[in-house]
Amino acid sequence: MEEKENCPKCYEIGEKVKNITVKHMVSENLRGKVVDEETYYLCMNEDCDVVYYNINNERVFYKEEVKVPIWFKKNANPKYICYCNQVTEQQIINAVLDDGAKNIKDIIRLTGAMKNGKCEINNPLGKCCSPLIQETINRALNSKE
Repeated sequence: MEEKENCPKCYEIGEKVKNITVKHMVSENLRGKVVDEETYYLCMNEDCDVVYYNINNERVFYKEEVKVPIWFKKNANPKYICYCNQVTEQQIINAVLDDGAKNIKDIIRLTGAMKNGKCEINNPLGKCCSPLIQETINRALNSKE
């Protein structure tokens, strides 16, 4: 079962993230603050300024301390869905609405998403973006109806 811990600022439950992901996401000058033996979490609250945190040494990294905008956080710009290839939510929506994309295969062909993926170090969650791409496709398809 996935470990869950609450954000020290908003107290919402975060998603567990690998240390290697956190190390690649935080600003260069903060990399040394990422402790190898610690477990880190990503705060999933769109209104909270906290991005990563751990419990034991109480280290918190805020939005301005990471190198990329976090897609689900308020005012993220650009709002990347595929971080490896810098494909935004809007590009995926446009591919569905303007170019007739209906599935992930179409999105890959039309936008270049998911090519040469290094999700563990490029995506803030450290995971493949395909579920988020599918979610975005579904939202765009539903908006057409």
